[in-house]
Amino acid sequence: MKPNTATLTISIFIILLLASCGGAGNSHTPKPKGYMRIDLPAKRYVAYDTAALPFRFERAADATADLKRDDRRMKWVDLRYADLNGIIFLSYIPLRRPGDLAGEVDTSYRLLSQHFDFSSGVDERTFVNEAGHVYASTFRLQGQNVASTYQFWATDSVRHFLRGSLYIDCVPNNDSLAPVLEYLQADIDHLLETLEWKQ
Repeated sequence: MKPNTATLTISIFIILLLASCGGAGNSHTPKPKGYMRIDLPAKRYVAYDTAALPFRFERAADATADLKRDDRRMKWVDLRYADLNGIIFLSYIPLRRPGDLAGEVDTSYRLLSQHFDFSSGVDERTFVNEAGHVYASTFRLQGQNVASTYQFWATDSVRHFLRGSLYIDCVPNNDSLAPVLEYLQADIDHLLETLEWKQ
């Protein structure tokens, strides 16, 4: 009895299907987890100088500056990076009494310490511009779930105190955000390098 064409076709199809499933020697290797690509704008800086603040600096051209102040002595500048969901908060406090500097440094360390539970380490560095009387400390916090990966304070040690912190407006996952964080941290470094007190 001759097999009909339909039975032969089905038999060949089943054999090919089983052969394509692989044998015992084949192993499946899953693709590694990946992150989406982030295109960062080219670095370009512009001067930020307003009569409302006793200091000036250069900010990234792709950041917008939002000045805020209260009736007391504090003033704030928020540098917003809309395309990167990043923000650098700057707080300015004039020093009026001899003990003010120690108090502001203490407050800065206290605010920094709130991130220690999520940090795997802190890289502390100092920045000194003797000619411009700018003395700063920067703190890079390592760790996947740290909310603020970069904080700093700068002062002339007599009249001015500027505190800053970097935040990304999303759930922290600093492994995937590493290119953005490095980009924004470089902008903070440039801010400190170009910081000038007006008085």
